Amino acid sequence: MTEATEDKEESLFDAPPLAEQERMVEAILFATAEPITTRELEARMPHGCDAAEALVYLRKRYDGRGVQVMKVGDAWAIRTAADLGFLMQKETVETRKLSRAAIETLAIIAYHQPVTRAEIEEIRGVSVSRGTVDQLLELEWIRFGRRKMTPGRPVTFVVTQTFLDHFGLENARDLPGLKELRAAGLLENRPPPGALPGPESDAEDESEEGQSELFED
Repeated sequence: MTEATEDKEESLFDAPPLAEQERMVEAILFATAEPITTRELEARMPHGCDAAEALVYLRKRYDGRGVQVMKVGDAWAIRTAADLGFLMQKETVETRKLSRAAIETLAIIAYHQPVTRAEIEEIRGVSVSRGTVDQLLELEWIRFGRRKMTPGRPVTFVVTQTFLDHFGLENARDLPGLKELRAAGLLENRPPPGALPGPESDAEDESEEGQSELFED
């Protein structure tokens, strides 16, 4: 049987009504912990379904509700409305916090991606320890990007979809401004490199145990 014949036979069955497709998408998103793309949605739905169109209506239906249909990168997920996040605090046990070095490194990658290790160090004014980058990679908040077309072709770093999902962002353009980050204490107003006696490394605010340096008690 040819591919054309198979497509013809499949098309004999009409796609479910849009309202039913919307229910299907809702059920899949509700049961899936990780964000899912429209292609993956359609792969689970009957032939002829239009997941993208169903998402448009489903997103409107949840507008203003306690949970929302959010776009995360090129995928979709059902998440708690941002203004109600405080209600979930009792359900979350936070045992470790990112160190200042890790927060600054992550922020630089998010705002300047794709960025090399040398560029991160130039912006921060201090060297970046290997453990800081390794732990951000393990958290799956950053990943390796394309190598830069410069001498040595250094590897770059970019934020991941996991990072966007964790912070409730559709893409990196939704990040708050640098002034907001400084006001929240997430970034410090560092003097430009060379303005003061040069800091030696991340050692002053990180432990000497390598991997554990990313976190503070």
